[in-house]
Amino acid sequence: MAQLRCRWCRSTSGEIVLDLGEQPACEYFPPLHDPAPDPVFPLRLWLCAGCGLAQLADDADLPDQPEGLEPAALTEQRHDAVVAAHAAGFLPVGATVTEGHTPHGGSWWSELEALGLRRAEPGTPADVVVDGSFGLMHATDQAAALAALVDALAPGGTLLFQFHSLAAILREQQWNAVRLGHYAYYSVPALQTMLARHGFTVTHAWSFPLYGGTVLVAARRGGLPDTSVTELVASETADGVLDAGVVATLQECVDVSSAALRTLTADARARGARVYGYSAASRAVALLYLAGLQDGLLLGVADASPAKQGCRMPGTTIPVIAPVDLVDARPDVVLLFVSDLLSEVRRQLPQIEVTGGSWIDAGLGLKG
Repeated sequence: MAQLRCRWCRSTSGEIVLDLGEQPACEYFPPLHDPAPDPVFPLRLWLCAGCGLAQLADDADLPDQPEGLEPAALTEQRHDAVVAAHAAGFLPVGATVTEGHTPHGGSWWSELEALGLRRAEPGTPADVVVDGSFGLMHATDQAAALAALVDALAPGGTLLFQFHSLAAILREQQWNAVRLGHYAYYSVPALQTMLARHGFTVTHAWSFPLYGGTVLVAARRGGLPDTSVTELVASETADGVLDAGVVATLQECVDVSSAALRTLTADARARGARVYGYSAASRAVALLYLAGLQDGLLLGVADASPAKQGCRMPGTTIPVIAPVDLVDARPDVVLLFVSDLLSEVRRQLPQIEVTGGSWIDAGLGLKG
């Protein structure tokens, strides 16, 4: 087996902290009646002892992903992040801006334009570079991708970088946040190390509740970290983001939550209840695959994305249906696979509860 090497610092010192075995591509939704076996790939998380970056141990040649619909929670969080960065003076009127690429879609541009910022001309250094839509994590070569963001900045410019925190993944036992195609899982201590190599200091940091803990940092050449950074570094270090033994506790959560899902759905079927899911999100793929929910234990997963409807959850026979079909099915229980959507779906689909159904937050209800 080839020796593992860090995607950023190139160190070979580190540990496998989570091994989910062979997993189907979490963004590849086969047609419902496609009988072919789905492609699977190794899914392992490795923590670098050199720089502290948590990362996938293996590359994977993944199929193209269908276009999803952005949930309201993500739109609202983006607005909050822009407001915070603007209030701190990092988005001045007339400044030029470049956004990093993301396969997820989503952009800060409309809000930045409303604040009076201008797009930087192609190839021209920008006053502000934004990676606010979780783009950098998709790069197999983290060193090259981060260097490209930094090199796009004008002297004195600011990098605004947003990420789902590894600390939140640990606190919330979100082992299924680790997924194929998402190659890096950041913490503020690791980012300090990565950016310092380029002469950048993380000067400000903000935390948001999205996904259990999303962090936005501002970094510039020179300067000192303020208390928002030092306190977050202390907090995340205490959470164990640099400790392989602590990160490896995610492995224990895998069997607990997949077994809990099997038990919940089997018990529901035994009493004649109809169980469906909501949100064919990538984080649901490994959970459903490892739980082995065949034989009608989960009757379908509703999703608002037309591109996913009429398909099936990867690695299973579970159909993806439209929200209107979920309502028509009059489910007794709906498992919600993205906690942040709860208020949104209850508002959009009141018929679920009106007809006697209930929502169960799978992010909370399947923990040990």
